[in-house]
Amino acid sequence: MTTFPVPRLSLCIVNWNTRDFLRECLHSIEATRGDLEIEVIAVDNASTDGSAEMLRADFPFVRLVANDTNTGYAHANNQALSLATGPLKMLLNTDIIIHAEALQTLVAFMDAHPEAGAVAPRLLNPDGSVQFSCRSFPDPDIVLYEALGLSRLFPRSRRFGKYRMTWWDYNEARAVCQPMASALLLRATALDEIGLMDEAFPIFFNDVDLCRRLWDAGHEVWFTPDAEMTHFGGASTRQVRREMIAESHRSFLLYYEKHYRGKVSRLSYHGARALLRLGRWWRTRRGEASAEG
Repeated sequence: MTTFPVPRLSLCIVNWNTRDFLRECLHSIEATRGDLEIEVIAVDNASTDGSAEMLRADFPFVRLVANDTNTGYAHANNQALSLATGPLKMLLNTDIIIHAEALQTLVAFMDAHPEAGAVAPRLLNPDGSVQFSCRSFPDPDIVLYEALGLSRLFPRSRRFGKYRMTWWDYNEARAVCQPMASALLLRATALDEIGLMDEAFPIFFNDVDLCRRLWDAGHEVWFTPDAEMTHFGGASTRQVRREMIAESHRSFLLYYEKHYRGKVSRLSYHGARALLRLGRWWRTRRGEASAEG
C-alpha cells in the first residue's frame, strides 16, 4: 500500500499485546481504503507478544512508535495524534475490523457536517448484532438510576435507560454525547482548539472527557449508521481485568471531580460521589470474586 505525503485521513492505533487483532485490523484497512489517501500511525506500548516485530516485517506502510514502557492508552494516543498530519484523525482500536466504504463514508460525513468535531460509526458485535456504543454523559441523575438498577429494569425508557441509550435502535444519524473511542473520527482543527486527551485519565474516561470538551467548545459529536465496523471489545484490558476494574472507578471519580464539582448542586455532587464510591466497592468485590473463580 502506498503512503501519501499529505493524507486525507490519519489512522491512530495504540497496541498492547494484541498482535493478532492488530494484524486483522490492518488487513481490513488495506482491503477497504480504496483511493482514500491515508496514513497509519501505530504506537506500541512495550508489547511482549512480537507486535512491533510483526509491524516492521509485514506492514512497512505503518509508521511505528515503539515505546520502551507501557505509557498508558491516553499518552500513546496523544503520541499518535501529535504525529498525524491529516485534517481528519481517527482513533482506532486494534480489535476493530473495518467494513467496506466505512472510512470513505465517515470522511464524507465530516465534509457535509462542518459543525461536527467528531463522528463515530455503528459498531457491531462479532455475531453481527449492534453494540450499544453511544452513551449520555454521566450526570448525577444517571448515577442514581444506575445505582438503583432502574436502567436494567427499564432499558427501553428514555429516562432510565439514557446513560447507555438502550432505548435507541442505532438506525439513524444523530448527535450523541459520547460514542466509544474504539473508532472515532476527529477533526484536527477541533483538536487544536480543545487539546489532546487528558492523560490524568490513562485508560478510562479519557474519551468521555474528550467528547465533553468538544461539546463545551461548540463542536458537535455525531453517530452515523451508514459506516459500520466490527468491534471485538476488551482485547487489551481483559488481560488485566482486576486492575482495570479499580482503574475504571478511579477515573470515574476523577471525571466527576473535573466536570461536576461546583457546577451542580452540592447535594447532587456529593450524593453522586457517594453512590460512585459505593458502586466502586461493590463491583471491585464482585470482580475479585469472579477473578478468583
